[in-house]
Amino acid sequence: MQFFPFNLRARLAILGVLLFASVPAGAGDGEAAELVMFEQPGCVWCQRFENEIAPGYAGSDEGRLAPLRRVDLKAQASAGFELATNVRITPTFVLVDGGREIGRLTGYPGKEFFWPELADLTNRLPPNPNRAPPRTSAE
Repeated sequence: MQFFPFNLRARLAILGVLLFASVPAGAGDGEAAELVMFEQPGCVWCQRFENEIAPGYAGSDEGRLAPLRRVDLKAQASAGFELATNVRITPTFVLVDGGREIGRLTGYPGKEFFWPELADLTNRLPPNPNRAPPRTSAE
């Protein structure tokens, strides 16, 4: 039986640790839902969202269920998941779960309509025992 020299074994072990550490938490386990906001510089409606919703989003039920990630409109090809169709309007909010698009909200309708529409969208997430159940728009 031939053994690898220690130096090579140590290098392989380090490489394995580095590869494992580069995988995002929750990747591939179906738990990691996220809300991807496609935006672009100068978008007035994006700024309105930033002022009205963004400050409290992370602490909301929806924010805990699907954390917000911003992507520039021009970088949609490298968003890390396959879009059902190209995004042309900003802001567009795409709910992603397990690397696939669940649904989207095109445009920002204002805070009175955003939360109920987002609740309806999060209700489309597949059941997952590790996630809190989504709210209904009536709550």
